[in-house]
Amino acid sequence: MTSAVDRRPTAASSSAPPPTPPPRTPPRGLRDRAAGAGFLAPAVLFVAALLLTPFAVTVYRGFFSDGRVSGFSWFTNYGLFLSDPVLAKSIENTLMWVVGTVALPLVLGLGIAVMTNGSGWSRVARLLVVLPYAISGSAVAVVWNFILTTDGAANQALQALGLGSFAQGWLLEWPGNTLVMIVANTWQSTGVAVILFLVGLQTIPPETLEAASLDGADGLRKFWYVVMPQLRTVSVIVVGSSLVNGLKSFDLIWVLTQGGPGRNSETLAVSMYQETFLALRPGAGAAVAVVLTVIVLLASWLYLRRQLTPKGA
Repeated sequence: MTSAVDRRPTAASSSAPPPTPPPRTPPRGLRDRAAGAGFLAPAVLFVAALLLTPFAVTVYRGFFSDGRVSGFSWFTNYGLFLSDPVLAKSIENTLMWVVGTVALPLVLGLGIAVMTNGSGWSRVARLLVVLPYAISGSAVAVVWNFILTTDGAANQALQALGLGSFAQGWLLEWPGNTLVMIVANTWQSTGVAVILFLVGLQTIPPETLEAASLDGADGLRKFWYVVMPQLRTVSVIVVGSSLVNGLKSFDLIWVLTQGGPGRNSETLAVSMYQETFLALRPGAGAAVAVVLTVIVLLASWLYLRRQLTPKGA
């Protein structure tokens, strides 16, 4: 009779070291974020250098006088906004441009988008409205210069219709010249607002509109309480882009009036060019550039912060 097999571990097996645990690896999400940051870092640093370095140099230059031996002048160049009537008028014109270039494209773009949404001739309408946006600002200015000069198409059309008493020098007097340039800018910039609002309208679920109609909302009430809240994001984009473009408008103004007559139609962007390159006051031009940049960033931040913050937060 065979004896039972002894299953107790031998001395050699009992003294074997425990298995080595596998090395710990960072979580996959953390590794992905670190890899993404590593790939993006060179591009971010490159773009930051291109943007921040010129701005830092401009800020530094704004604290120096414009004499042959440029000395440190503290805030003298920034004080010109309080003492120089040209820069005060420039701020006034810039505010007019901001209001006009934000309100007009917003209202016209939304109206045209609503009227052409789903209609049979919408494609033709979109092409006609968007086509000016594909033209450069200088080309738009040449077209409108042909229309607005003293012997241009606008005055000739008025005379042909027997309304010659309304003919005038559209670009020769302030504030009329600023207003007609805002209209010219609106003619160019409305196209992109139309496209954005059309995209927003086409993303509204039909069930939402049908439910609103069943609840008794129709016409203006349905548009205001149902459609407009769902176009909020698109409206933020339209207003934000129009705000920035209005603050930095240059080419249209320069080609049409060069800031005249007597620098009365200048905006801050035109004043920056005038002070730096024509008046040969680079310190004052740098100060104007810094103020314009601060206004653009502050206005954009305040608007976006208010629009994108959830209600009740």
